[in-house]
Amino acid sequence: MNLENRENFLNKLAAKMGRPRQLVPAPMEAPVNDHPTTRLTHLSQNELCNEFMNFAKVLLVDVVETKEADVAQAVVDVCEKYGGSSIVLNNDARLENLGITSAVTEKFDSYVWDFSKGEENIAKSAVANIGIVYGEYGLAESGGIVLFATKDNGRSTSLLPEKSIVVVRKSTVLPRVAQLAQILHEKAQAGERMPSCVNIISGPSATADIELIKVVGVHGPVSKIYVVIDDL
Repeated sequence: MNLENRENFLNKLAAKMGRPRQLVPAPMEAPVNDHPTTRLTHLSQNELCNEFMNFAKVLLVDVVETKEADVAQAVVDVCEKYGGSSIVLNNDARLENLGITSAVTEKFDSYVWDFSKGEENIAKSAVANIGIVYGEYGLAESGGIVLFATKDNGRSTSLLPEKSIVVVRKSTVLPRVAQLAQILHEKAQAGERMPSCVNIISGPSATADIELIKVVGVHGPVSKIYVVIDDL
């Protein structure tokens, strides 16, 4: 359809509807409230963390609190609880600095994500019993975890193994998605390299599409575990 035909078509359509064509977008209505940006922001950081962990438990997440000095052992204990066996970890310096990578690889059959190995990373993740990643942020409103995908932090590590362990700090818990969007906006404005993907994951995979009956583990991890570092 060329421009002239398009204009004729739209004019006829407007005439049939009994009103002139609207060529200028209508202004957005004033918001009813400011809840999208202010909800939960009145809470202290400790209160936000409690909201985050309580909501996560409702979503069937196993929440383990620990101090930074004990986090490596806490992760090893969780791995043992959930069957150990084959484990895949992201090649994240934060996991290494916390002693988690070395503690897990010494005790279990483990694989660390290697960008140079391409599809092998996905294949290893697909057969792993447990995947271990570091969460960028927690979201108090939904009990969700925010993960950034980079060359050393693959999405497969958290999505393909049967169980998924996420390490997250209490100091990085945000009220809701609005605050995450603001952080990403500021990163973009500062010219920082953005993650190739931003995943917000709330609990183990589940669906309630069929007769509103919730079924867990349909299209991803059957178990989700948050190891929460108390750094406040």
